Amino acid sequence: MTSPPSFVRLSTVHHVGWLEFNRPPVNAFTREMVDETHDGIAAMLADPEVRVLVLASAVPGYLSAGADLKVFKGLKSDGMRAWATRCHQIVRLLRSSPKPLLAAINGTAVGGGLEMTLHCDVRFAAANAKLGQPEIRIGFIPPIATTQALAHLIGRPRAIRYLYEGRMVPAEEARVWGLVDELVAPEELRARVQAYGEELATKSPAALAAIRHTVTLGGGMNFEDGMAYELETVAALADTPDFAEGVEAFLGKRPPVWPRG
Repeated sequence: MTSPPSFVRLSTVHHVGWLEFNRPPVNAFTREMVDETHDGIAAMLADPEVRVLVLASAVPGYLSAGADLKVFKGLKSDGMRAWATRCHQIVRLLRSSPKPLLAAINGTAVGGGLEMTLHCDVRFAAANAKLGQPEIRIGFIPPIATTQALAHLIGRPRAIRYLYEGRMVPAEEARVWGLVDELVAPEELRARVQAYGEELATKSPAALAAIRHTVTLGGGMNFEDGMAYELETVAALADTPDFAEGVEAFLGKRPPVWPRG
């Protein structure tokens, strides 16, 4: 029996997990690829060997071409609701992750794959990458909580023009906007992201999770509720082995050895 094709590639190097979109030639998403992406993210987040997760592409020249539009032909509201609901399940996995999330954006980056990177913590892009949300051209909007993420990342005025116009944005302009955080020579992208991931993997897992949750989840609350969430997180951290080890290591003038698992 022939095995079904795998549309995502999973690997782990020095505690940095890579989930790479893998549907040549352009990483156009089908429902099967969306499902594999969801399940791959869930598997990586559950794997104790993975301390940092990277979203990337195994296809040269393309992070993502968005949805394979053959999937949308004849699709009506019930089918679209199911598609978008599955996409939102991916968003919830990413937003609730206790592990740092990085993105390595190469080549052409439009639609779904790019939208998932908006929910990562740090986005690295090849200097020659181009980013875009061209859904307006087919009378649609990006459905991976993108309207919400963009408004937070780059502000309402810029987000609404970006979506209205549907144009491709060069990597440098995207960096100025805040869509990406760091530009890297294309041939150095993977090594740079791997090195940054390895650096994060040396830090306290409990503190990293606390930072992710207070900033990502708490940042969506009103100030008083966010402050209350921070208070409870700080109190909970004080009971963790990581905090005890961090204090002991500092006082003992030695590097900390963080508990794992």
